[in-house]
Amino acid sequence: MDKEAVLYEVRDTIAKITLNLPEMRNPLTTRLTNELIAAIEAADQDEQVKAIILTGNGPAFCAGGDMNEFKENFSKSVPQLYFEGKEGTRLFELGAAIRTPLIASVHGAALGGGCGLVAMSHLAIASNQAKFGTTELRLGLVPFVILPWIRRAVGERKAMEMMLTADIFSAQKAYEYGLIHRMTAPEQLEEETWKLARLVASYSPLAVKLGIEAFRTTEQTDLLTSMTQLCTLRLVAFSSHDLREGATAFLERRAPVWEGK
Repeated sequence: MDKEAVLYEVRDTIAKITLNLPEMRNPLTTRLTNELIAAIEAADQDEQVKAIILTGNGPAFCAGGDMNEFKENFSKSVPQLYFEGKEGTRLFELGAAIRTPLIASVHGAALGGGCGLVAMSHLAIASNQAKFGTTELRLGLVPFVILPWIRRAVGERKAMEMMLTADIFSAQKAYEYGLIHRMTAPEQLEEETWKLARLVASYSPLAVKLGIEAFRTTEQTDLLTSMTQLCTLRLVAFSSHDLREGATAFLERRAPVWEGK
């Protein structure tokens, strides 16, 4: 039996998801993609999980699409390509659906779809030796599925430059672009990733989920509509146990005990 393409473990309140095809540089094969979707959904639905770390085994985070599978598309009909393509977008649709913080921990190459995973994550931390790029034009392709996430991460002008140059660039540039939030030495990446995950997991899980909900639901709405939506979410927060507990703990000068309710 083939080894798992994605490894999944939960330590304390943090789920760690690891892409596990290191000899292939963790490409987004159909099998890996399906296992990754299942792992992210499982973590997001687990009430005990307060943060998710996404990383890769071996020398690369994720080198993008699998070229062997890609070549098979040339013999498929348009309807087959269309429906398989729709199924393939599920992974990147998850970024708009999940409400548990997803933290990308990047070493080595994060190219094509791998770069899209970084952009889709709520937070991203990388080794200063990591490399990034939307390199699809080198193959005569366009980064169709990941483009919305790249645009949101780095802005209109930079996303256009990334797409049209197909450059592979450094972690320093990724940090300057806003694609990653933090950068660290390779030997400190795992420690700093877990430190970041524990920090996020230390807060009220309800408040964190509401924060992500507020961010995602107001991305493409006008100011006044956003205010209405945010006022509704604010009512949920003010009716929660966690807010009462947080305020009480602050006044009593003690650590809060979150229940996520």
